[in-house]
Amino acid sequence: METINIGILAHVDAGKTSLTERLLFDTGVIDRLGSVDAGTTRTDTGEIERRRGITIRSAVVAFTAGDRQVNLVDTPGHSDFVAEVERALGVLDGAVLVLSAVEGVQPHTRVLMRTLRSLRLPTLLFVNKVDRAGARTDALVAEVRRLLTPGVVPMGTVRGPGTPAARVEAYDERDSTAVVDRATVLADHDDELLADLVEERTPDPDRVRVALRAQTAAGLAHPLLFGSAITGAGVPELVAALGDLLPPAPPAEPDLRARVFAVERTERGEKVALVRSYGGELTRRQRVTVHRREPDGRLARHRARVTGVAVVGAPDTGVLTAGRIARLHGLPGARIGDQLGTPENGDAAAHFPPPTLATVVRARRPEQAEALHAALVDLADADPLIRTRPAPGGGTGVLLYGDVQREVLAATLAEAYGVEAEFSPGDLLHVERPVGVGEAAEIIGNGFLATVGLRVEPGEGVTYRLAVELGSLPLSFHAAIEETVFAALDQGGHGWPVTDVAVALTHSGYWSPVSTAGDFRDLTPYVLMQALARAGTRVHEPCHRFDCEVPGDTLGPVTAYLARVGGRVDGTEPGGDSWHVTGELPARCEAQVRRRLPDLTRGEGLWSSVPHGDRLVVGEPPCRPRTDGNPFDRVEYTRFLAQRQLAATTGR
Repeated sequence: METINIGILAHVDAGKTSLTERLLFDTGVIDRLGSVDAGTTRTDTGEIERRRGITIRSAVVAFTAGDRQVNLVDTPGHSDFVAEVERALGVLDGAVLVLSAVEGVQPHTRVLMRTLRSLRLPTLLFVNKVDRAGARTDALVAEVRRLLTPGVVPMGTVRGPGTPAARVEAYDERDSTAVVDRATVLADHDDELLADLVEERTPDPDRVRVALRAQTAAGLAHPLLFGSAITGAGVPELVAALGDLLPPAPPAEPDLRARVFAVERTERGEKVALVRSYGGELTRRQRVTVHRREPDGRLARHRARVTGVAVVGAPDTGVLTAGRIARLHGLPGARIGDQLGTPENGDAAAHFPPPTLATVVRARRPEQAEALHAALVDLADADPLIRTRPAPGGGTGVLLYGDVQREVLAATLAEAYGVEAEFSPGDLLHVERPVGVGEAAEIIGNGFLATVGLRVEPGEGVTYRLAVELGSLPLSFHAAIEETVFAALDQGGHGWPVTDVAVALTHSGYWSPVSTAGDFRDLTPYVLMQALARAGTRVHEPCHRFDCEVPGDTLGPVTAYLARVGGRVDGTEPGGDSWHVTGELPARCEAQVRRRLPDLTRGEGLWSSVPHGDRLVVGEPPCRPRTDGNPFDRVEYTRFLAQRQLAATTGR
């Protein structure tokens, strides 16, 4: 039986977890339907998830659709937990994007669909809640086509939408009207179908079916199905589509390659790694090579022994094969993104913006400070994007997406680690980018036991290269410089992380046998900050992508107010008595606009936004408090230590 790994994605409250529960029930995996409200669903197993009624961590379940096993990854819908979705995307063969027939296309839905389309990931659209009052069908299809994808292909219609008796009727694949409607969408990428339509011939139904499968597999067409997770209407059709329309997993690779996409903990605190395999076999007690991309950009590796292999949806054979997902025991140091066996070429790309809310966490009881830091470091293994770092005055700095994630993190610290934590209000994380080219160098004998010269200039991301001969230094000294460059770029001239910068080592030298790697670690930040200061950096602030609907007669006041607070409107579209407005505004103004909108629209305005990129700060840029170990603050102390060491060594 072939295996396919599918993600189920949605805007929060679209009914994604309820749909997962219905799929398990209808395929015989469970004999009783759970409820999100009652906290009895199969995938929301955490106490916090059950209490809040939202998905926080990705969960994997399996069922059979036709002649294939479907591993279904239920991901969070709330935008604060988009990092979980990010990790799931890296191991999926296809996706189901769930929409509500009542709320329709929501802002986070658009973000998800834009990402799925950019990845060309085969995706089915499932319009849930057709039994709810206010459910839309044809109008919603038009909205999906306008806002999500022109390649939407409805697979049926709904009788009695908006009532508990709503039922789904699949289109007859051989009905000429249905064939022409499908061919009209598919003809954008199929010349043969286009020729049939131009010459007013009804395309062959089998030919249309083949084209639908091919374009779905290529991420060009997106079959749309209606249904209800509560009543079960339309779910059999969705199961059939999972077994028939989505392509199988790619062929197995000859060598072992697997990726860790989630980390769980057992009741005893044992760390369990969820991995997707792409090739080879992995068995119990097998020793594997683990490859890891470190924060400083290095690809490190170590050996580990797997003590347990539990393959999802398979008998307990203890053997993981290509295309399957398993829980691995015996990897206590496992982190998200670890690769087992042969590393893939290149790194997994980021598809969503990183978190932008910087907050400091402190223990309410001082004696728990050490335990708090250890707990946050442990949680960072499961969510690397929180990026723990020392904070001025004690405490630990973390990066978050929003208030909901902060509340969940506080509850997790209290319930799982027994640590009561306090969070600072939080500051928006800005970034710095170099403006020009800057160079600096320090030579042996000028108070240092090392020579380091660096050049910085604008680049893409953060890169480091050698502009000297590799043999000019021992490899350990080269490694010390490279590691320190990546670490020091966490704080630029204004205290913010530096990005889109290319760093090159232009001068190097050492004094054998006196110089040590520590000398290069001490000197490198000093030289780097001098080079950055000469290049100059500009601060950029995070932005939000907004989406709002306002009454027609309030469009002018709303757009004027958005412009006054720094917003940029890039789209206005009429829709009946209202206007749909989209654009971008600084993240610092988002809460202010959200509070003001009801007054501007008589309480009728609808607003939503998601993090989206950044823009240059106009005027005086804000500065971020630096940590105690910031390179700017350590310059004179570093020189003093180097001079003292030089004097002790030479007797001068």
